[in-house]
Amino acid sequence: MKECLTDRDLQLVEEARKAISRSYDPVGFDHTVGAAVLCTDGEIYTGINLYSVHGACGEFIALGAAMTHGQRSFETIVAVEGAEGERVLPPCGNCRQMLCHYAPGCRVILSGEEGLFKVPVEELLPYAYEVQP
Repeated sequence: MKECLTDRDLQLVEEARKAISRSYDPVGFDHTVGAAVLCTDGEIYTGINLYSVHGACGEFIALGAAMTHGQRSFETIVAVEGAEGERVLPPCGNCRQMLCHYAPGCRVILSGEEGLFKVPVEELLPYAYEVQP
């Protein structure tokens, strides 16, 4: 179910753009994606991708930063690409799985023909692998 963005969502997109604009790597392209996650208490954490053999997506880094600070409840996440975060990116398959596990119920901001919108992460991966205790 597509949802319209709130002012807080637009602020989240801007924070992701700031994260990548501070760290964009135009030479080696090691850092090309910025991400921001909004926690249910209103705190925002950001991250950038780390390119390597296996690498880490910006969403992983942002969520890890939030969890390092004790956060466990997440409202919305977004990833952007480009030197100024010009393009909103959908999460890759690995990020979708990670978000379903660590941030169930979280909304993901996406870009479509009509502009930006958000959907529950479960809609992006309806048959997610469930980790059994």
